[in-house]
Amino acid sequence: MPTLFRFLATIAILAGLVFAGMFALATFVEPTPREMSVTIPAAKLQPGNR
Repeated sequence: MPTLFRFLATIAILAGLVFAGMFALATFVEPTPREMSVTIPAAKLQPGNR
């Protein structure tokens, strides 16, 4: 049984570290907004040309 508890404790600690890392990234990293442009081919703009 002690091995099972040690394994579960290790998994819980690793999961906590992953959660803390994701929380820190979501909280402290601000994305920079940029303008985006997408070129659409002329063939897709014509309704009868499928």
